Amino acid sequence: MTSPSTLSGRLAGRTAIVTGSTSGIGAATARVLAAEGAHVVVSGRDADRAAAVVAGITAAGGRATSVPADLGGSHAQLRAFAAAATEALGGRVDVLVNNAGIYPVGATEDLADADLDALLAVNVRAPHVLVAAIAPAMAARGSGAIVTVGSWMARVGSPFGAMYTATKAADEQLTRSWAAEYGPRGVRVNTVAPGVTLTPGNEAAGAVLDAMAAATPAGVVVRPDDVARGVLYLVSDDAAMVHGTTLSVDGGISATRPA
Repeated sequence: MTSPSTLSGRLAGRTAIVTGSTSGIGAATARVLAAEGAHVVVSGRDADRAAAVVAGITAAGGRATSVPADLGGSHAQLRAFAAAATEALGGRVDVLVNNAGIYPVGATEDLADADLDALLAVNVRAPHVLVAAIAPAMAARGSGAIVTVGSWMARVGSPFGAMYTATKAADEQLTRSWAAEYGPRGVRVNTVAPGVTLTPGNEAAGAVLDAMAAATPAGVVVRPDDVARGVLYLVSDDAAMVHGTTLSVDGGISATRPA
């Protein structure tokens, strides 16, 4: 866990919502943003895991609040979550991190209808509804930062996970369009694209991930904290001139191929 004493406090006084932040990349992002001074809303479907993340942040000297959310729920439920999270942060959201995502992969013909619907709902619909609910207030104030967590797989053809990769490509396009829509009013919108990342959700495939990462320039899997620090950069003032971009935190997998 990152200690606030090791960071610079560059988000002091700001507020942030991190979706899907009860484990993995989301939890790491919540910890890093809180360590930099932000009051963070931790969200997810599992109340016990959310409470554990909040407790860890609090023990490290940060500030966090748990607001439950099922991002596969209805439009009304998503808007209710946005309202509840905003209220928990004192009525102001400075940072929105669309991290929650699901990733059933496999052959196209094997993807269940329920999984197809869930992929579209959680990975594409939820970010759209939340941005629609939260970005206008940011724009009215003239400041704010939004980051959506994408994937290196959005930019390459893969023989598996076609719909998952398509949803992440959609997220990148949403980022570009939102940057054009909200950027002139002070809201910066970007994507961070992790590479082969080891998280609690895929640790059963650890050996496969290690083999994939071995051929990259980094030579090792990406850690959730690596991605979290990429998010931190994009939401901080250090990235004041960064709009509509995709920051690859992928060990070089999307830009290089082994000889």
